[in-house]
Amino acid sequence: MTVRRVARVLARAAGAAVLLTVVLVLPLRWLPPATSSFMLQNRLAQDRPPAVVEYRWVSRGAISRAAARAVIAAEDQKFFTHTGFDTASIRAAWRDGERGRRLRGASTISQQVAKNLWLWPGRNWLRKGLEAWLTVWVELLWPKARILEVHLNIAQFGPDVFGVEAAARRYFRKPAQALTLAEAARLAAVLPNPRLLRVSPASAYVLRRQRWIEGQARNLGDMPQLRDFGRR
Repeated sequence: MTVRRVARVLARAAGAAVLLTVVLVLPLRWLPPATSSFMLQNRLAQDRPPAVVEYRWVSRGAISRAAARAVIAAEDQKFFTHTGFDTASIRAAWRDGERGRRLRGASTISQQVAKNLWLWPGRNWLRKGLEAWLTVWVELLWPKARILEVHLNIAQFGPDVFGVEAAARRYFRKPAQALTLAEAARLAAVLPNPRLLRVSPASAYVLRRQRWIEGQARNLGDMPQLRDFGRR
């Protein structure tokens, strides 16, 4: 096979990968996802019968601004200024790994959306590479408000609870639009590991993290980028 033929094959493969990715990502700029990879994996967990997943999509206008601020404060305070990757956090996490320290998360909200929608848990290079590829296209094809809206709707807040609307109704008996900052911070506090951390009853660690998130959210201020979210 000549170099020219190899180049043509590679170009076609790259074009097909781009086309497939656009078909996968672009429609969700407007359409609510019917499910996510993490929801499906939760249903099919091998150590128990198939679970009934609580998931209820709501538009960003039906999510309190406090919930949006709390999640940004907890997970990705540079969300509106980066292009999908927090390079400073990635470098810091890499240095910690080289020094043998416990690895800390460096994933942005955009990366978490890519992982939760289409991929699987784990730290292997294949998954991380696919996550990076999908993150680039999510950032290219969706506005920031849409990325945050999808994240709030598909994030896991409990063993079978996905999305801020289902979580608000399960734990606080109210819709996501009515969440206060304290309640939203409690939900955001479990996001690092919703399989182990509990919204209710909350551990001392979750309560400490809730207070920290509330303080960080207040420091962020009103955030005009959240004008399309609920006003509470």
